Amino acid sequence: MSNADIKNITDVLDFLANDDSIPKNIRRGATEAKARLMDANEAMDVRATGAMTILDDLANDNNTPLHARTLIWKATSELEGLAASVR
Repeated sequence: MSNADIKNITDVLDFLANDDSIPKNIRRGATEAKARLMDANEAMDVRATGAMTILDDLANDNNTPLHARTLIWKATSELEGLAASVR
């Protein structure tokens, strides 16, 4: 995956983090997932897997609105592709 693919993922996470219609814990989780993905001290597959773990918890949270859950699934799907492509 290219830098453009990573930017698409971070754009989705930024949107989630800045959307006031989403509960604060979900916005915080999106910020944590982005920070995990952008951590240059680990291999890309480890970073992607860590971000996917955070997003999976958010997707399963009962307080997550449907529109946010859809975006979380989209980001998770792209992260899966990212992790698979670097292995």
